Amino acid sequence: MSLHTDPRRVAIVRLGRMDYRACWALQRLLQDRRRAGDIGDVLLLTEHHPVITLGTTARTEHLLSSSDELSRARIDVVAIDRGGDMTYHGPGQIVGYPIFDLTHHTPDLHVYLRDLEELVIGSLKAFGVPAFRVDGKTGVWVDGGKICAIGINVRRWVTMHGFALNVNTDLSGFRHIVPCGIRDRGVTSLAAILGKAVPLHDVEDALVQECERVFHSTVHEITTTQLGVNIDAFERSSAVCI
Repeated sequence: MSLHTDPRRVAIVRLGRMDYRACWALQRLLQDRRRAGDIGDVLLLTEHHPVITLGTTARTEHLLSSSDELSRARIDVVAIDRGGDMTYHGPGQIVGYPIFDLTHHTPDLHVYLRDLEELVIGSLKAFGVPAFRVDGKTGVWVDGGKICAIGINVRRWVTMHGFALNVNTDLSGFRHIVPCGIRDRGVTSLAAILGKAVPLHDVEDALVQECERVFHSTVHEITTTQLGVNIDAFERSSAVCI
């Protein structure tokens, strides 16, 4: 049975912590299914084990640590198919992957990127944190530095990849790279700004609410079983590939 394909409904799937490569494979599958019309729009919310991802414009000099150093720090490195330079993902960071058909929203990549920024800016406002854009740079900033990286892949107007919001993230992971290729601005987290850890579920709730507002959609939460995928199988496949 196909998942509900109403163009104004977004299915929210909270994955918990998931291996990056497994989640990337899941995104590719869902992007294909969305293009085929088998499912409607889906927003995946997850965390990852420590990993540095290299986008399609990543420059080797922005990786500051050797493979031995990264191995000792237990940080994986993966070259992927999203735009942009390199970034770090780790526990305490909420990563959102919208699998959206933009023909049912606004088929304009610049508008979509600004919408993702607005999604995060509105969510941070719920915690009393003013956030903003920086002209000419994709992402979201606060006074303490960059708090959210954004990078996407789009095929036939169907998106994958998305945003990475630092909530309780151990920011030391970013010392291994020049984040997003930007040398003159640091990174920060919601916890660093507020001086305390923030429940990830509360931040996810804010993101879900803002998704409804920004994309003028009705959201509904579903499980991976309802999505028609076996997460354990993806995790096992990823473990074989590493």
